[in-house]
Amino acid sequence: MRDPLVELTERGLYCRAGDFYIDPWQPVDRAVVTHAHGDHAVAECAHYLTAAPGRGLLALRVGEGADIQPLAYGDPIVHHGVGVSLHPAGHILGSAQVRIEHHGEVWVVSGDYKLGPDPTCAPFESVRCHCFISESTFGLPIFRWAPPAATMQDVANWWRVNQQSARTSLLLCYALGKAQRLLAGVDPEIGPIYVHGAVERMTAVYRAAGVRLPPAPPVLEAARSADFERALILAPPSAQGTPWTRRFKRPVRGFASGWMQIRGTRRRKVVDRGFVLSDHADWNELLAAIAGTGAERVFLTHGYAQAMARHLRERGLDAHPLATRFVGEGGGEELAASPASSDMPERPDDDLAAASDPSEPPEDALTEPPDAEGEPA
Repeated sequence: MRDPLVELTERGLYCRAGDFYIDPWQPVDRAVVTHAHGDHAVAECAHYLTAAPGRGLLALRVGEGADIQPLAYGDPIVHHGVGVSLHPAGHILGSAQVRIEHHGEVWVVSGDYKLGPDPTCAPFESVRCHCFISESTFGLPIFRWAPPAATMQDVANWWRVNQQSARTSLLLCYALGKAQRLLAGVDPEIGPIYVHGAVERMTAVYRAAGVRLPPAPPVLEAARSADFERALILAPPSAQGTPWTRRFKRPVRGFASGWMQIRGTRRRKVVDRGFVLSDHADWNELLAAIAGTGAERVFLTHGYAQAMARHLRERGLDAHPLATRFVGEGGGEELAASPASSDMPERPDDDLAAASDPSEPPEDALTEPPDAEGEPA
């Protein structure tokens, strides 16, 4: 049997034939980065390769002085005889899947992805391969997203109701990806929009990349006479309960996340309203994306990897969970403390997780990974 084209090491996913890492979690000489969330982009690597639309976000994450090589979507390069190309993942601005080809064998590392519409980034592109390394953040049948337009309308209705009560609409969302998607989807005619400084830093990069977003100045730059009671405020979860929020009179708190699909999550987050909006594929999209690759072998990372792997095996695929440090929904500002094995798993490991049945469990039994509540680097 041929050695795997990508293997799991203590530094992350490694292509030995090409001598490079994909989304390493320790500094390495050569890193191919799928996107700029903190669980996929580590600072102090000697050289980075990333999709051209995401270069600015990666520089913001790892430092402007970093050696970052941008690569246009679909343009192939060859390194040590290994072909590499990047293809849209539909997750956030500049997110990419990494296609690796060597001696006729093709592997694709997906990073994080979604198939649903998003005006702030290039849409997901299906890439044929022999082996697909897929995320599985929401890899249970309970996770099925409503159309994004319907969620945006729910946000608009909530905002209007709060205005009628002269209460500020404080919507918590992750600063990179989710906040910009909300900005692109809400109706700015309803009222003024302001953002937290962490959101503004990321949003400025989106604007520089040509993404059209409505005006949304930082709260700290607003005039003393700003009418926050009519405003929509976008802020990261870390802002909740800090002095920054005390300038708003009787705010109504909302939270936008795929985890709002779980009953009880809103209560644990201590918010008034939850909006189900995710930058990750839901159950149906995961199955569609995996089928679209034509891959005979699939590795699932983070989320409900064990459950998804079991389901795919029942459908005849050679599928296995893969323990990584990738977090999934939450923006990747914190790393999950998941163990990393020294090799790619060759057989199912029923001890990796208790949730091995992909049938719908009771919602209260579900838990989500740690939030990424720190401000972006």
